[in-house]
Amino acid sequence: MSGRTERYAGTDDADTEMDIDMDPSVRRRGRGFGPDASDDVEGVKSGKFERLDDAMDDAEEKAARSIEGWIIVVTNVHEEATEDDVLDLFLEYGKVKDLHLNLDRRTGYVKGYALLQYETQSEAKQAIDACRSGLQLLEQGLEADFAFVQPPAKAPASHSRRHPDRARSRSPMRS
Repeated sequence: MSGRTERYAGTDDADTEMDIDMDPSVRRRGRGFGPDASDDVEGVKSGKFERLDDAMDDAEEKAARSIEGWIIVVTNVHEEATEDDVLDLFLEYGKVKDLHLNLDRRTGYVKGYALLQYETQSEAKQAIDACRSGLQLLEQGLEADFAFVQPPAKAPASHSRRHPDRARSRSPMRS
């Protein structure tokens, strides 16, 4: 039983409730509504979901270098910021090899993010740490992280939607 209940219409008794899933007058189509339907062994009701490893949260160990250098993404950039504003702010943490500050074609304002490229990982890490500790541009707090990260070392154990304990049904043999 799923626990979904509904009050009968037209009754004054507040205690008159019925489980909607068990009501024979309600016709249901599709999978999972038949008499042999399980109680959702592997789905939403059970709360069993695939999860990524918590190790991916540690970005400095998982950061990946691009071909040219270490690229960071800076978000929450003020829409009226210029390339010079961003460059002057981040030159304090190392030599910025390249800067992309994309503009919205329609409005001409900054889209809200910038890509900065540093020569070394330590310079990029210093810039990220500065943003996490409250670095501001035009009175707006900035956020930053590495643009590229390494993929997880191993793939999740099962990509199958079926429960591993369930056997696959077989079609009857044709003669």
